[in-house]
Amino acid sequence: MSRSPTPRLLVALAITLAAVAVFSWFSLRQIDRLRQLQTNTIDRHRKDSLQLLRIQNALHSLGLAIRDMMEADGRYPLTAWRSELQRTRGDLEDALRIESALATRPAEQQQYLANSMAQFWRSVDEVLDLAARGEEARARRIIGNSVQAQQAALSVTVARLLVQNNESEEQAAAAIQAIYGEVERNVYLLLAAVLAGIAATSLAVILTNRRLFNRLADLSEQRSTLARQLIEVQENVLRSVSRELHDDFGQVLTAVCAMLNRAEKKGLPADSPLRMELAEVREVVGQTLEKVRSLSQALHPTVLDDYGLEKAIERFIPLFEKQTGIAVRYEKSGEGEVPDGAAIHVYRITQEALNNVARHSGAKEATVRMQLSQARLHVEVEDHGAGMPAGATHGGLGLIAMRERAELLRGRLTLQRPHGGGTLVMLEVPLDRS
Repeated sequence: MSRSPTPRLLVALAITLAAVAVFSWFSLRQIDRLRQLQTNTIDRHRKDSLQLLRIQNALHSLGLAIRDMMEADGRYPLTAWRSELQRTRGDLEDALRIESALATRPAEQQQYLANSMAQFWRSVDEVLDLAARGEEARARRIIGNSVQAQQAALSVTVARLLVQNNESEEQAAAAIQAIYGEVERNVYLLLAAVLAGIAATSLAVILTNRRLFNRLADLSEQRSTLARQLIEVQENVLRSVSRELHDDFGQVLTAVCAMLNRAEKKGLPADSPLRMELAEVREVVGQTLEKVRSLSQALHPTVLDDYGLEKAIERFIPLFEKQTGIAVRYEKSGEGEVPDGAAIHVYRITQEALNNVARHSGAKEATVRMQLSQARLHVEVEDHGAGMPAGATHGGLGLIAMRERAELLRGRLTLQRPHGGGTLVMLEVPLDRS
């Protein structure tokens, strides 16, 4: 006995779900890396670069002010630039404070920039102090020898930091592109894996279904063979019992009737009690003989073997009317020949359909229609009685036996409710000899 495919399908489902879970976890990690790169690197470097540009602009303004201080030639005292320098210094210190919080560069570079800026402002303070004491010439020499060089060095340092930030942004952008490429590649890999899993699972389901359908077909064939054999055994038994009833019991009862007739003719007086008793016995034997013959025909009609299906149905209908009191209208059209092997099944289906009319419908009339051709046989049994209850489309054992016989004939048995109510049983049987 083959094992159920359910465990293997569950394992395949578990593997597919695990692959999806792993990919989802990995994708979330990659997305988190992207978020960190964008937040901690690109956005931060961009804000840092803005502050560095602010510092660079302030240094450029300082450079212009220092040049003006050098070119004044005594027209303006150096102390006249104190307020402008103090304002620029405040702006630079604020920008350096914000930039220091955003910068991700090494601490040595940050300390170097802070020390250079502090040294620059000490030199500027020294120049302003000298100018305030009236030592303009010495102050201008310090500006030319030291302050201008420190301002230029600071500008170069800030420019280098801007270049570093740009390079870091480019590296982060390249890393983001690499992550996007990796995620895209993983998506394709997951898609391929899922498609492969679906294909493998579908193939397993298809193969399993094919095996199951083959087994069902074999079981159906075995069931049909068994049903055919059981029905053949049943018909053989019924034929044997019918023959025994007709030949043995029928002959015995016929002989008894003859013996009673002879006994009655042996000079018994007309008013003899014995004559009356013999007449009663002869009547009982006659009724019993008639019942035996009816039972014999019901078990297996000999007319079916001798004259075929049509004569058997024509013989059965009057007997059915006599036994049940239901009037049956028989309509026959077309010409054809029903094989002996199929005739008994059609006869039994018609017999069972009429018996169902008598047992369940409560109708007083019924119609049997037979349409016969060389290619097919169509039989209908219709009544306008109570009809089948709702939901009882499968019926009892009688209807199951009718369907089994129809399948053995490779035919189709259907039940409908006609417009006038009741039940319409239709049997369609192919008669081709292939």
